[in-house]
Amino acid sequence: MAASTAAGKQRIPKVAKVKNKAPAEVQITAEQLLREAKERELELLPPPPQQKITDEEELNDYKLRKRKTFEDNIRKNRTVISNWIKYAQWEESLKEIQRARSIYERALDVDYRNITLWLKYAEMEMKNRQVNHARNIWDRAITTLPRVNQFWYKYTYMEEMLGNVAGARQVFERWMEWQPEEQAWHSYINFELRYKEVDRARTIYERFVLVHPDVKNWIKYARFEEKHGYFAHARKVYERAVEFFGDEHMDERLYVAFAKFEENQKEFERVRVIYKYALDRISKQEAQELFKNYTIFEKKFGDRRGIEDIIVSKRRFQYEEEVKANPHNYDAWFDYLRLVESDAEAETVREVYERAIANVPPIQEKRHWKRYIYLWVNYALYEELEAKDPERTRQVYQASLELIPHKKVLWKSYIDFEIEQEETERTRNLYRRLLQRTQHVKVWISFAQFELSSGKEGSLAKCRQIYEEANKTMRNCEEKEERLMLLESWRSFEDEFGTTSDKERVDKLMPEKVKKRRKVQADDGSDAGWEEYYDYIFPEDAANQPNLKLLAMAKLWKKQQQEKEAAEQDPDKDIDESES
Repeated sequence: MAASTAAGKQRIPKVAKVKNKAPAEVQITAEQLLREAKERELELLPPPPQQKITDEEELNDYKLRKRKTFEDNIRKNRTVISNWIKYAQWEESLKEIQRARSIYERALDVDYRNITLWLKYAEMEMKNRQVNHARNIWDRAITTLPRVNQFWYKYTYMEEMLGNVAGARQVFERWMEWQPEEQAWHSYINFELRYKEVDRARTIYERFVLVHPDVKNWIKYARFEEKHGYFAHARKVYERAVEFFGDEHMDERLYVAFAKFEENQKEFERVRVIYKYALDRISKQEAQELFKNYTIFEKKFGDRRGIEDIIVSKRRFQYEEEVKANPHNYDAWFDYLRLVESDAEAETVREVYERAIANVPPIQEKRHWKRYIYLWVNYALYEELEAKDPERTRQVYQASLELIPHKKVLWKSYIDFEIEQEETERTRNLYRRLLQRTQHVKVWISFAQFELSSGKEGSLAKCRQIYEEANKTMRNCEEKEERLMLLESWRSFEDEFGTTSDKERVDKLMPEKVKKRRKVQADDGSDAGWEEYYDYIFPEDAANQPNLKLLAMAKLWKKQQQEKEAAEQDPDKDIDESES
């Protein structure tokens, strides 16, 4: 026992001790090792010597070596299916079909879900005219992987090429039990039609439209019946489709196709009934193609004016329903007005406008009035541009200004209208009325620009008068930036049209920009320090306020003191300056 233990100890290899554990000076990464290995593979090697097989013994030896190579590759990695396929194809090239089958079967044991494997296996059998073997493989494939459509296509094609129509039909029936995609059903239908089996194709369509209940499939079914001359059947299919989808899932494509079918049958009254039935039930957003085809039909076979009136009345009915449901839906009113403007008489258009503007927003907030205001603007534009009635246009603008609390969009439109009509006095009166409600600087500037661009005699004087009046009015304005904006606009005017004295006069009115400090309070009312800000001091304000006069005098005294101190520090400079 002791001897065996000693012998066992002698057999244990000794572990070499590493004396220097410091990293090598030249480091070699794994990436570098792999790259060098790849480069060695790309080196040009001399081609292997050609071997001539002269007898059966050498052939058997070659086969043995080749099979050993394939088996070694498979043994290294069984999951690489390409190795199995190459092996089987090599055996097939030697007409060793039985060995090739064995290889394919072994490969299927490894990965039966590999589609390529099944295809290559079945193709080998078909290539070698082994029909029953191929049929067996396809049968196993569609049983194992029934959702792979490629197997079903190949299987049915093989049976049809062999003339086995009944067998192909049986495969198709097994396939349809899985309720495959639409193209599979069409393949089955086309198969039956190739053999003039119209009744069988009709039966397939009946199942198809229930498995894939899409409108386009019902239409294909009906066109199939029409193509083969079964017009009564085709009409029945369309009627069943209308009933199948009902009012909840109506689709304009179905009714367009139905109407075109009846049109081909010269059943024009049926066509009108179909179009009217659909237009009464489908919303206008989803029936654009329906309207288009209905109009084309009536242009070809009916009275054009009559159909246009029908379409307009149908659309008017829809808009009436919308505005009746929500009278403050101004977008619906806009669509309704656009419709009647394009087709109706002026009195009808005015009637709809009057009904629309009667729906005043219930809340005095601008966001509720935003769309409503444009009803008035569009009404005025219609009277001006379409009806060519300036007096009614003025009446619309005046009525809108009396009603609407937010008048600024409207004032501009009204003023622009009068300017286009070259009504100078009316425009001036509008500006004066607007200035009674607001003293905004942009209104004054716009008024001055209007007087300048009027082209009348004395326009420069009137423009200057407006600027002077605006300057006097805005002296009490808290927004000093607006006063500055007015003066800058006035100065630009004088730079272009005024004399030197006019320019100097405006320059004397320009404010002085001064930096000031003020206390800042936090949200809780505590003292948060001081902040600097810029203020504008206008000469007119300084002349009227004693404290500003005092400030100006103090600044002047300080300047004089600084000049005096500078003169005392450098008396020689004063002598030199006096001599010079």
